[in-house]
Amino acid sequence: MIKISIRRTYRFQEIVNTFLKNGFSHVLFRLGITERRAAAVMKNEPMDTNLQHIGQKLNRTLQELGPTFIKLGQIASTRRDLVPAEIIRELEKLQDHAEPFAFEEVQQIIETELGKPINELFESFNDKPMATASIGQVHAAFLYSGEKVAVKVQRPDIRQTVDTDLSILKEIASIVENNTEWGKLYGVRDIINEFCDSLLSELDYENEGRNAERISRQVKKDSTVYIPEIYWEYSSKKVLTMEMIEGIKSNNIELLDAEGYDRELVARKLVHSMFSQVLDHGFFHGDPHPGNIYIMPGNVISFIDFGMIGVLDDNLKLQFAKLIMQLEQGSTKGIIKVLDAMGVLNDETDIKGLEKDLASLKTKYYDVPLQNMSLGDIFMDLFAVAYRHQILIPSEITVLGKTILTLEGLISKLDPNMSIMDGVEPFGKKLIREYYSPTSLLKTAWESVSENAEILANIPRDFKEISTAAKKGKLKLDINLRQTSFILRRMDIISNRLAFSVILLAFSILMTGLIIGSAIAGQSNMLMKLPVIEVGAIIALLMFAFLLFSIFRSGRM
Repeated sequence: MIKISIRRTYRFQEIVNTFLKNGFSHVLFRLGITERRAAAVMKNEPMDTNLQHIGQKLNRTLQELGPTFIKLGQIASTRRDLVPAEIIRELEKLQDHAEPFAFEEVQQIIETELGKPINELFESFNDKPMATASIGQVHAAFLYSGEKVAVKVQRPDIRQTVDTDLSILKEIASIVENNTEWGKLYGVRDIINEFCDSLLSELDYENEGRNAERISRQVKKDSTVYIPEIYWEYSSKKVLTMEMIEGIKSNNIELLDAEGYDRELVARKLVHSMFSQVLDHGFFHGDPHPGNIYIMPGNVISFIDFGMIGVLDDNLKLQFAKLIMQLEQGSTKGIIKVLDAMGVLNDETDIKGLEKDLASLKTKYYDVPLQNMSLGDIFMDLFAVAYRHQILIPSEITVLGKTILTLEGLISKLDPNMSIMDGVEPFGKKLIREYYSPTSLLKTAWESVSENAEILANIPRDFKEISTAAKKGKLKLDINLRQTSFILRRMDIISNRLAFSVILLAFSILMTGLIIGSAIAGQSNMLMKLPVIEVGAIIALLMFAFLLFSIFRSGRM
């Protein structure tokens, strides 16, 4: 414990000194990370307000601090809703390169993890790495069964280094959130916690193997996409052995042409595969740069390296599809409605100012043909608007935006005439059609009615608990006046829906009683020459339709 504390203290001081050395003394002081006397060491340091210069210095700082901070910078480069564009352009230049570690260490890690000597596991093993990064490196090998494989081996002690860095980052995040309005507004602690979970997941190679197998199942029926096989017998949390892909790197245009590949067909297949992963399955490759995509004989596309994965739940898939449709139609109110449905707007959001900025965005793309639109650029512009209005976009959507931007860069080389918008539009329309299908509407309505009925059933118990707490003097109220009108408005809507649902239920029970009673008695169901049951059924149907309409019009299920 003492050793861990000493290591952590030393690393914290190293991080602070690196930022100070690169000209961030004013920033550290304002964030509350250093005291005035520490900042005074650099009192002659001028305040740099040039965002590009700040980005360059930040790039250099993160590069010096190693893998954890390089990964943090790479994640930050996807958050245009949080970070100015000038700084992002510099962070995008961060390189995840490192010197290879010795083969003796590679051998020791493999034998410790897999429990056998390396010459019993592999028929041959190339001691020179094919690729090297800050977290691990990849070696070519052959199994005794004859398969050629790629073996990814994690750097020695990298987990210990990352754990120390992450604990320090969490502490810094708490300081920033406690000392700055910006930190409170964006919830810096939550952002860092999410980053920590993501990086720790990436350090577990078994997760990467499972990611590969899940996407492999998704594309099982698509013969144009191939995912390398994972050899679990030769894998662990620190070692991952997968099938070696023999193909051409997707950005090697000259070789693709020389070998007679159909680049236009490859581009179409690639876009189809990516948006099938995104909108059909909600689980997609999060880093589709050229080094992770190979083209195999027959114009087959192979993805590798599944350490970074994007995930969208059903609601985010739907909102993304709606956002595409609203962007295409140029509807500023529609875009705002989608953002509201994502839950990113609040009472303090300047809706009029947001509409004005979105209208400017609409003017920029006005009369631009669909095939000439860059979906990645549109998303980056949208994230920039979110940044100006302090709107925190869900991290899943920012990962998707970065994925689309990366994909577009590759597609522009494979087929300069192709637009990703052409590829994504059919998937978006299909998803929206499925969502508004009668089956889906009935299912959603039933879930909503069931949820409201459960709330209604729990009201007596909740009132009893409140009453008991009040009698004991333990009732505490925490009211934010800025949100009172919003809360009352939502409560009014919920109570109205509950009341309407109860009336509809009572009416349905009454109609059921009439039907059963008339059937048993064998009597007519006419009242004042009107067919009571038929009229009642129509009324119940209209009430149910109105309830459905009011729920869907709100955009909140």
